[in-house]
Amino acid sequence: MRSHYYQDTDSLYIDLAEKPSADSREVAPGVVLDLDEDGGLVGIDIDHASSVADLTRLVIRAMPLTSVEFAPAESEAPA
Repeated sequence: MRSHYYQDTDSLYIDLAEKPSADSREVAPGVVLDLDEDGGLVGIDIDHASSVADLTRLVIRAMPLTSVEFAPAESEAPA
């Protein structure tokens, strides 16, 4: 995940995945979600970012990745 602030347009882009955007949807005034071809979220664009967030304190924290095991769905369970 990366974030980019564009001072000339006062927009903040949060890049969530290294996939191209195939569709965009404005979900609130000035907030646009970029989606990949499968409808997955790949980025968030925030217009007028300095008026809605304190950009001097922008901190991004990542949760540590852990291994997770999933049980098979009932239809996949051995008989």
